[in-house]
Amino acid sequence: MNLTLKVWRQKGPKDEGRMVNYRVEDVSPDMSFLEMLDVLNERLILEGDDPIAFDHDCREGICGMCGMVINGVAHGEQVATTTCQLHMRHFEDNAVITIEPWRAAPFPVVKDLVVDRSAFDRIIQAGGFISVPAGSAPDAHSLPVKKVDADAAFDAATCIGCGACVAACPNGSASLFTAAKITHLSLLPQGQPERDSRAVAMVEQMDAEGFGGCTNTGECTAVCPKGIPLDTIAQMNHDYLRAAK
Repeated sequence: MNLTLKVWRQKGPKDEGRMVNYRVEDVSPDMSFLEMLDVLNERLILEGDDPIAFDHDCREGICGMCGMVINGVAHGEQVATTTCQLHMRHFEDNAVITIEPWRAAPFPVVKDLVVDRSAFDRIIQAGGFISVPAGSAPDAHSLPVKKVDADAAFDAATCIGCGACVAACPNGSASLFTAAKITHLSLLPQGQPERDSRAVAMVEQMDAEGFGGCTNTGECTAVCPKGIPLDTIAQMNHDYLRAAK
């Protein structure tokens, strides 16, 4: 496969960025998208150019580090797929591919396709945890949980914090991420003691970071690689409004 890449290049947070065209040839259809970028970077290094900076870690769709807007869609057009799991066989030969970073005010560009997502960390620090003594695991039957609640909690807990929801939202909202972190704890017995304070603290921190409000557009769940359902936001709003009374 031969491809033309239009990649966002930006040296630093305060520098002006621009799109740069690159031609990549002899790309194997079995390569992942990140492996294709690795091949391009190897060539750029050999030519004495600055390689394209992009986030990655596990490359197994688990860590949430890889994140870029591919042809206008966060993580690309393949449903429920992270960038690292996107393969080049999904593109046409001689395709033109546009690659950009997440674009949201709370996610400032560090370099090229790398953005600072520490705003997510601060939302978690505000209350995305359970303050209980660590000890041995309880017996499975000692804390009964309804299956419907257990399933919903598990679905919410699959959020990997990649930030695609923010990148896709026209308002730059982090509601789906925050809701997933609140919901997976609020549905379990261990999360009940701090349920109200957690919802208030995390929502207020989300607002303080400068994320926009949710208007139920649904773009967030459409691009979420783990398919976090939109109704987690309704659960977050329920918990927040109840606690704020």
